[in-house]
Amino acid sequence: MILSKSTLKDIPYLEVIVPEESIFNLPEKVLQFGTGVLLRGLPDYFIDKANRQGLFNGRVVVVKSTTTGGASEFDEQDSLYTLCIKGIENGQKTEENIICSAISRVLTAGSGWHEILKCAHNPEMKIIISNTTEVGIQLVKESIEASPPTSFPGKLLAFLVERFKAFNGSEASGMVIVPTELIVGNGDKLKAIVLELAAFNQLDAAFINWLEKSNSFCNSLVDRIVPGKPDAETVAAYQEKAGYEDQLLTISEVYRLWAIQGDEKVKSVLSFAEADPGVIIAANIEIYRELKLRMLNGTHTLSCGLAFLAGFDTVKEAMDNALFSGFVSGLMKEEIASAIPYKVSKQQTDEFAAQVLDRFRNPHIKHQWIAITVQYSAKLKMRVVPVLLNHYQKSEKVPARIALGFAAYLRFIQIEKEQGGKYFGEANGESYPINDDLAHYFYGIKNSIPADIFTYTILNNTELWGTDLTLLPGFLSAVQQFYTVIASEGALKAIDGLSTAK
Repeated sequence: MILSKSTLKDIPYLEVIVPEESIFNLPEKVLQFGTGVLLRGLPDYFIDKANRQGLFNGRVVVVKSTTTGGASEFDEQDSLYTLCIKGIENGQKTEENIICSAISRVLTAGSGWHEILKCAHNPEMKIIISNTTEVGIQLVKESIEASPPTSFPGKLLAFLVERFKAFNGSEASGMVIVPTELIVGNGDKLKAIVLELAAFNQLDAAFINWLEKSNSFCNSLVDRIVPGKPDAETVAAYQEKAGYEDQLLTISEVYRLWAIQGDEKVKSVLSFAEADPGVIIAANIEIYRELKLRMLNGTHTLSCGLAFLAGFDTVKEAMDNALFSGFVSGLMKEEIASAIPYKVSKQQTDEFAAQVLDRFRNPHIKHQWIAITVQYSAKLKMRVVPVLLNHYQKSEKVPARIALGFAAYLRFIQIEKEQGGKYFGEANGESYPINDDLAHYFYGIKNSIPADIFTYTILNNTELWGTDLTLLPGFLSAVQQFYTVIASEGALKAIDGLSTAK
């Protein structure tokens, strides 16, 4: 039995939330560019939840922009899909299974562009959401008369022109546009590109004025782990338990955040936000970006090399080790939280740290440490160096766990061989890839400097870090000492020495 509107009544599984029939009669209020799992697991989840609570009462038309594949999986299932939410919240394991009915239909841009433009004539459709990957928000100088334009900004502009014409440029016909692509200032960037593209297409002043004043382009930040298509074993296990087939089965963690920069007008349109505290609409969302960037991403970056060298494959595996878990917790709560270069309270950092630690311990997410080491150098510079410098603005005491994280990085990026332009290190008797844009630099200095000044050479490199890290009191010495222990006795011994010193 395949999941669809007609088979909902026959689903025997009691532990799945099934939509009420009335939801299928709700009007279409959202145009969504993108069919990916993040959109299904986060924005569409919030909309579905709000609909079930009688708060938003609107559904989503999805635009499939890519030329590969079609929308047959959505069509066969009446755009229904199961979202399995699994993880740890407030220290407790939790699981929820929901048949999401937020999506009303999926239209393919290549063959259904006329139908997509018809949506611009719908007075109830006032929201546009996108996730076209970071590459999607790029300027392509093209005519918006194409059917369809090739780029996402081109499609968006063509839709807005149609909207403007349909409602004679009325202020009330403006849209709330919320890109979720992982770009800082994504709404601002998208608006700038759309305006430039409008100028390229020589659109008139009345439309430009409406575009700027009646439409809200909102910066936003999304945070939820929604892995790609589940493996066959996971799908088979769920389908056997639930008694139906679902080609769109989606797995997500419990944690969810959608921070949207907006005013009261935006809040009134995005009324689905009332259904879940994970949606935050505020005039300034930078605090959420800082917390995520420093405490989640920064902790990941400072831990990845150390965990990998210690022999742990996944984040969950490392968190099951008491010694390593203690390191991660102390690093995040005591060293990173106190030095975030943004005004933030201890209560905020404590609450966020507890959520992050729950996420790291999620048994259903297999997050590989080796994947986190990709672009290791750039991540350290962006996520950690500002915290390190801010720490030294407040204290001359060496942040030992951060120093240990840097030492592990230096050991990890020791290149043993190069093959066909790819670089490899070696640890625990096995070779591993070093996927870093600066790998050629590390390989170049491998045989050109004495081993005893390797640490100094890297930390002293102002082009690498934007500053000379050897000038920070005691930092170079601490990194060198940890590096020696890691190289001679192993990563876990270095962590153990840290806890003993404490």
